[in-house]
Amino acid sequence: MTQGPIRRILVFIDGSEESLVAIEYSILLTRIVHARLLGAYVVNTRALSDLRKTHIFLAAEEAEYARDIEEDAHRYLEHATRTAASKSVEIETIKTSGSVHQELLRIIEEKDIDLLVIGELAHVRSRLDEFNNESERLMRSAPCSVLIVKDEDRVDDLFTLED
Repeated sequence: MTQGPIRRILVFIDGSEESLVAIEYSILLTRIVHARLLGAYVVNTRALSDLRKTHIFLAAEEAEYARDIEEDAHRYLEHATRTAASKSVEIETIKTSGSVHQELLRIIEEKDIDLLVIGELAHVRSRLDEFNNESERLMRSAPCSVLIVKDEDRVDDLFTLED
């Protein structure tokens, strides 16, 4: 481990294509700076609560959806673990539940994160979309530096070439 400016990297994993690219980039960066890598997936119970309040789900549907998102969390964290192992990088995975924004800020503080890595921000269509975009909120409020990963093709090429 290095004693440089980047000792602990946290990659935000949400199952989007952008977060999968962020996983690859954070693995490459971890190898270069010899940092400790953590990956976090937050089961968004706030969204589930909002869907329940608007009567989108019946009780049985809500339970099924909750199981599905728990399975998604497990699947994407396992993907991050396998992807990191393919480059001989260790990753500590964290699954938690709650408000995505609040949970990630808590992890950043508790784990003393130096750099948060997120996937490319989605194009927002309205101010409401911007307010509800978790990556956007994190980018603006994280107490550490934030790296936004772009150019999926380039990252894929680098990841494939790096060994």
